This record gives sequence, structure tokens and C-alpha cells, in this order.
Amino acid sequence: MATHKTGTREEWLAARLELLNAEKELTRRGDELARQRQALPWVRIDKAYQFETDEGSASLADLFRRCSQLLIYHLMFGPDYTAACPSCSAIADGFNGSVVHLAYHDVTLSAVSRAPLAKLQAYKRRMGWTFPWASSFGGDFNFDFSVGFTETQQRQQGIEYNYRHEAPMVREPAPGSGAATHAAMCGTDPATYIRERPGVSAFVLEDGVVYHTYSAYGRGVDGLWGMYQWLDRAPKGRNETGAWWRRHDEHDHR
Repeated sequence: MATHKTGTREEWLAARLELLNAEKELTRRGDELARQRQALPWVRIDKAYQFETDEGSASLADLFRRCSQLLIYHLMFGPDYTAACPSCSAIADGFNGSVVHLAYHDVTLSAVSRAPLAKLQAYKRRMGWTFPWASSFGGDFNFDFSVGFTETQQRQQGIEYNYRHEAPMVREPAPGSGAATHAAMCGTDPATYIRERPGVSAFVLEDGVVYHTYSAYGRGVDGLWGMYQWLDRAPKGRNETGAWWRRHDEHDHR
């Protein structure tokens, strides 16, 4: 017996057409938001950031490879982690297939994390990933783009994340919370785990100069979760209970 409201095909079609109007309005609004993103002023980057990549040491300009545009996913993998964040890993599972199409459209997609390169390379092999992934270990890149924080900031000063101030942490994340669960999956403690944060940043290279054009954090990266776009169209939606994400090799296969 179905637990959801049921109806006739005619009733379904009437409701579907009403929903279609709302979906079209959301699409139009999304197009307008994209135009607003692209109209943001560009900010020149003069700092000499350095990264370690599979090809060797690289500057921020080098991460563009042969393209004029660069999208960076700030993938949570701190120096003290033993494995990357499982939710970031779920997002990154969709990158392999996108990289070639983006490159054809003059856009390089790369991940950047603070963990040393050897850790990133080992995890890439485990996950079967081939997209570019650079280490910013020892540098300021993650700190400057508000996705990495020091213990002093976390416990004494507070942090600036997602364009708002978070007060200093006065207590550890509770056992059983999403942060505690994911911290354990990353081989670290909750406080260390949440000193890394997710986000996406966009850059453009013009006349040899790199400009920062856009960044988003928190739920601002929801649109990058390929599985969420599918779940939002499934009958029961996201249907979430707690921190349900797992790395793709950790799911109980049915």
C-alpha cells in the first residue's frame, strides 16, 4: 500500500504542469544568477602561491594548464588527515568525466588540498581519480581563500567562512555528530577536521595576470554534487538521516 498521496493520471498531469511553471522560473532565475556571477569584478592576484602537482612545483598560473579559466574545488584533506573528507569525495567522484569537456571549453578543473602531495596521490589511486589535484601544503592559499584555519583562529579569534564570522569554538563537536563521524572517517579528531572547509573558487588568466572572480562555500557548492541533482528528482528526495555519505568503496553494496 502506497504511503504517499496517489491520484489519477489526469490529476498527476495537472499537478505536473503547475510544477513545470515553477521549474521554468527557477531555471530563468538560475540563468540570471549565472550572469550576476560573471559580472562580479575581477580581483588581481599578486601573491606568489606555490603548489606541488604530479608534474612538479607549480604557480597558480601553472594550474591553468593550457586554458584561460580555472575552477578550483577546495577539497577537505588536511595535513593530519589519513583520508579525504567523505562528502568532498562524493562530490569529486563526478569530476573525472567533466574535466575533458571543461578543458574543451577553455576551463581547467582542479582540486586543491593542504595535505602533502604523496597523500593526495595515494588517495587518487584508491579512488580511481584522474583529474588534476594540487597540494598547497605549507602555503597560504587555503587560508587566504577561507577554506583553511589555524587552531588559534578556531579557538580564540573565530573564523571567517561563507562570508560571515563564526565565533571561537568553545566546545568540541558532540560525539555522533556529522563532524565527529566524518573526522573519524578521516583519521583525525573533530576540531582538526573542521579546520578544513569545502568551497569552490574561480580564476581567469589574462595577459599573464591571474584574477580571482568567484568563490562559494557551504551549501553554495550543492550544485556540484551530481548525486544530489539525481536525488532531488527521485520519489523520496534526499531522504537524509545523519551523516550518510561514504566513500564509494565503503558503501554496503546491494
